[in-house]
Amino acid sequence: MTATSRDGTPRERARAQTMDEIVRIGREHLAVHGAAALSLRAVARDLGVVSSAVYRYVKSRDELLTLLLVSGYDELGDAVDAAVAAAPEDDHRAQFLALGRAVRTWALAEPATYALLFGSPVPGYAAPDERTSVPGTRVPAAMLRICAGALAAGRLTLPETSEEISPALAVGLQGIRDQLGLDIPDAGLTRGVLVWTSLFGRVSFEIFGQFGPDAFGDPATLFELHLAVLADTLGLAE
Repeated sequence: MTATSRDGTPRERARAQTMDEIVRIGREHLAVHGAAALSLRAVARDLGVVSSAVYRYVKSRDELLTLLLVSGYDELGDAVDAAVAAAPEDDHRAQFLALGRAVRTWALAEPATYALLFGSPVPGYAAPDERTSVPGTRVPAAMLRICAGALAAGRLTLPETSEEISPALAVGLQGIRDQLGLDIPDAGLTRGVLVWTSLFGRVSFEIFGQFGPDAFGDPATLFELHLAVLADTLGLAE
């Protein structure tokens, strides 16, 4: 019997499984050859089909890159969400620390995919915003939700004096509030952007070997020190 289940028809399930295999093989090739050298023909070979067959699933190298981007963003986002959910519900600082550790742990485990997401742009490729924007902003969105929860609980410390915000920046910050449905003041959002970029900059330095061959001897402890400073910068109380 081939009745349709909530997962779709047998044909749809088979297609989904093939797409998963294409992404898996693509990530393996990414780790070995790098993003610029990705080849659908090589993926088809490892998939065990003729090159023309794989084009029924993925139309081009750029389409494959987009699939790998979305897969990577979602995998990172899932790891972060799970880590935050495991932290105490009323301890927003602990939630942020869990978020930061999850980013570093995933990056260390998946350096090639991390490089695709946050490294140098692939020559000739432009990620489609309509497909990558939402998955690509899951981590900063999770961080801002932590801040919003801390603010509501009276545990987010913000500057007493208002910052100088240009009209153009005010519009941009309001766009973040509207997109995420969060009521966070400008000072909280500007600090959120600073911490978001600082967290990924710090992880990138480690992943890409910018700390040198010994990474100061103990990169894990160094990261914890940096993460605590970022939590203070956000205004998250001990």
